[in-house]
Amino acid sequence: MGTLFLVATPIGNLEDISSRALNTLKQVRLIACEDTRRSRKMLSHFQINTPVTSYYEHNKYTKLNYILEQLALGDIALISDAGTPAVNDPGYELVVSALRYGHTVSPIPGPSAPIAALAASGLPTDAFLYLGYLPRKTNERRQRLSQMAEYPFTLIFLEVPHRILACLRDMSEILGNRKIAIARELTKIHEEIIRGDTDTVLAHFKAHEPRGEFTLVVEASPQPQNRWSENDLNVWIKEALARGLSAKQIAKAASEISGWPRRQIYSVIQRWRDEERTESTHDAG
Repeated sequence: MGTLFLVATPIGNLEDISSRALNTLKQVRLIACEDTRRSRKMLSHFQINTPVTSYYEHNKYTKLNYILEQLALGDIALISDAGTPAVNDPGYELVVSALRYGHTVSPIPGPSAPIAALAASGLPTDAFLYLGYLPRKTNERRQRLSQMAEYPFTLIFLEVPHRILACLRDMSEILGNRKIAIARELTKIHEEIIRGDTDTVLAHFKAHEPRGEFTLVVEASPQPQNRWSENDLNVWIKEALARGLSAKQIAKAASEISGWPRRQIYSVIQRWRDEERTESTHDAG
C-alpha cells in the first residue's frame, strides 16, 4: 500500500521549499499536480525528474481511479499550483478516497497563503475562519457575508482582481467598516500587504488598479459585551432620522460606533419606515 504525501510547495519564493519536500518529490513514483506545465518548471529548477500527472478541478473524478491505481503500486505526492495541497483545491476528494482504501496520508507542511497573510495581518490569530473564495454572484456573496456577520473569528478570504472592489463594497455595507489586511504577491519581489479599515482599503483600490490574487484578512465581529443594546441602537437611529440623515449615512455611522453590522441597521430603518407608512395609511383612513 502506497502513501499519499501532501507536499506544500512555494507560493512565490522557491527558497521556501523544505529539504523534506524536495526529497519526497524525488523519491515518489508519481506526482499529481494542478498544472503540469507550471509544476514542471518548479521541478526542473530543483532537478526533479519524477513523472507527473494532472489532477485539477475539471478532471478530479475521471482521474481519481488512475491515481488510486498508481497509489496501490507505491508512494505518490500531491502538490498544488502553489502552497499547501487540499486547501481550496480538489485534493480533498483524493485524500478521502485514499483513506477509504486504507492508504496512509502524510502531510509535509510548508507555505500557505492564508496562514502567511494572517500571521502578517496584525489582526488576532487565536481564533480564525478560512472561507476560501466568496461566491461570484452578488446576491450569493452578500448572503454569505450576512451569514458570517456576527462570527467572533478573524475571517480569511481569497479574491480575484476583477471582483475585489465589489467584494469590499459588500463587506463595508454588510460587515461594517472593520479592520482589514489584504495581501498580494506574498514572498515575491512585489509583495504587498495593505492594512486599514474596509473603506480606506476600498478607496486605495479605486485609485490603484487591482492586480494579482488577493488574500483578505478581516477583523472579527465585535463581541456582544461591546455592542450597544437594541434599545440604545433604536434611540440613536430615531434621533439621526429626526436630524434628516439618510439611511446610508445612519447605517455607516451607527455600524462604526455601535458594534452592529450595517446590514442589520438598514433592516431596522426599513422596518420603521414600513411601520410609519402603515400608521400614516391608518390615520388617513
